[in-house]
Amino acid sequence: MAKQRVLVVGGGLAGLACTMKLAELGVGVDLMSLVPVKRSHSACAQGGINSVNDLTRQQGDNEWLHLDDTVYGGDFLQHQPPVKEMAYWAPKIIDLMDRLGVPFNRTQEGFRDQRRFGGTLFKRTSFAGATTGQQLLYALDEQVRRHKTSGLVAMYEGWDFLGPIVDDEGRCRGAVAQNLVTMQIRAFKADAVVVASGGSGLIYGRSTMSMACNGSAASRCVQAGARYANPEFIQVHPTAIPGADKLRLMSESARGEGGRVWVPRKPQDPRSPRDIPEGERYYFLEERYPEYGNLVPRDIATREIFDVCVNGGLSVEGDKQCVYLDLTHIPREELDRKLGGILNIYEKFQGDNPRDVPMKIFPAVHYIMGGLWADYVRGSDGGLEPENPRNQQTDIPGLYAMGECDYHYHGANRLGANSLLSCIFTGLFAAPGIEKLLGSLKASASDAKFDSLHTGAVAAKQAEHDALLKQSGDGDENPYEIHHQLGEEMTKAATVVRRNDQIEAAITKVNELCERAQRCSLSDTGAWTNQNVVFTKALRDMFPLAKAILKGALQRDESRGAHFKPDFTMPGLTSDDPAERRQQAEKWCDAFEEKNNKWLKTTIATFENGEPTISYEEVDTSLIPPRPRLYGLVGAEIIEEVWKERQAAKDAAAQRQPAAV
Repeated sequence: MAKQRVLVVGGGLAGLACTMKLAELGVGVDLMSLVPVKRSHSACAQGGINSVNDLTRQQGDNEWLHLDDTVYGGDFLQHQPPVKEMAYWAPKIIDLMDRLGVPFNRTQEGFRDQRRFGGTLFKRTSFAGATTGQQLLYALDEQVRRHKTSGLVAMYEGWDFLGPIVDDEGRCRGAVAQNLVTMQIRAFKADAVVVASGGSGLIYGRSTMSMACNGSAASRCVQAGARYANPEFIQVHPTAIPGADKLRLMSESARGEGGRVWVPRKPQDPRSPRDIPEGERYYFLEERYPEYGNLVPRDIATREIFDVCVNGGLSVEGDKQCVYLDLTHIPREELDRKLGGILNIYEKFQGDNPRDVPMKIFPAVHYIMGGLWADYVRGSDGGLEPENPRNQQTDIPGLYAMGECDYHYHGANRLGANSLLSCIFTGLFAAPGIEKLLGSLKASASDAKFDSLHTGAVAAKQAEHDALLKQSGDGDENPYEIHHQLGEEMTKAATVVRRNDQIEAAITKVNELCERAQRCSLSDTGAWTNQNVVFTKALRDMFPLAKAILKGALQRDESRGAHFKPDFTMPGLTSDDPAERRQQAEKWCDAFEEKNNKWLKTTIATFENGEPTISYEEVDTSLIPPRPRLYGLVGAEIIEEVWKERQAAKDAAAQRQPAAV
């Protein structure tokens, strides 16, 4: 049998972590990246990475509470064993990254500094200024390049993943990819392929994601037979700078360090924000959510900003929607030390110094909670079984999904600073299982018997490429205009507020755009660095995922996390009479149980010829029973009391049941 290798697609944190761990285990790896590895989108993550630490332990924190905050923030839509494993690994991951040289901020005593992030009351977030993702990426990149020098890792930067190669038995035997300079299409023979290609923000036209985050790799996997899970759950970050080209993130760390969100109580107050007295400022997050304040979970902060601007008419400016994110009360030295990276971004693109003038921000598409369906095996402790080859494996044996392009860890809403953790965790944890998979194989993808399989896969992709170039003279559509229209439709129908009539209209329009995308005329038909043909391929592959997002959103008639349908919300209590309020709470809990019985399920999209079919899968909530997500809801106290009484009664009844014989 020829020597075995693994292909890792994606040079961000998940791909690098997996590559590093596989190399440490002695496995040869080909690491493929669309962009130079150090330009991977992980470098754009700003605020930090979560884990329980010595400081929070002194305040009563532990890994179980990290698990609880994560599944509560995600509205219980995650399978809990993977999340538990991630939370318990988190302290080890922070220590590892510290030893690898990540320059985490330190206190004056030399301990790692911590900040608070949304959805938790503990300072769990370690950070390296406001460039944490970049520092983590560079540290892992150094380790991977060390293994490259030793010959265990080969790096292919500037290659576009065109799809997995699947044999007659349905097993992945490698992938086809295209060089972005020479336009060469070739096969990468591999006994396992790891897709760690990030999110798909470009489907929305503009987002906080890098322009390379087009979702094409995930789409090409589902078109080869993999399933896609929870497509409708798209995180819209509450604070970003609107821009004509893209949307630039202003990290949650700004609020974690004391930044305050507000608008003038007088609509479009013409005064300078510094001249508006405190009493004439509306700190709406602090007033509506006194316990969490400016650090409520992102979906809630986003909806509140949207509501204040759109429904309340209190946008700071009359011709565009925005609110103030105010850091001016924080000492400049502290701002420079902890937030310098994002402040420089704002100053560069807006021309104002946020140390002196409040920033003007508005929500933006930011993160994809859904992704490729991936398997897991529950361990005896309720977490994951170590070294099991099924962990993170898609429906296609030998094809794995890790990082943002997999769906496991964030449910209906991601808590800030859990993304970097989930990326590094999946790479490190799943790699030993992949090594075990290789040991179980009776043949290598490099064996001669698979040569025709690889040759045929390359020929098919080459034919598609050539046909696209040849149709240029016959096509009558501009791919960039189609993409612009796709982004407008997706943004209008499937971001902050979702209404079925708008989603249905968007489905019709997206289907039309999909048909038009087949008739694109290319402005470049050259055989060297042809960005036009690469973009057009990616555009066509956006449509299966776009359709899955819309169909999943249309069918899910509830509000859960980032998926908010006003017609299916559960409003707070209205009565002031204690007895009647109690009755309302009982009815509220009845309705909540009925909703969960129907909708506490993972959305599963399967594809045929690019068209998704939606079904549902039960969610493993065996560790922490689902409960109402009550941030700031009127009557939350009595609802929580009633729910706890019901849960206690269920637990008592379960204990009275005779043991099974």
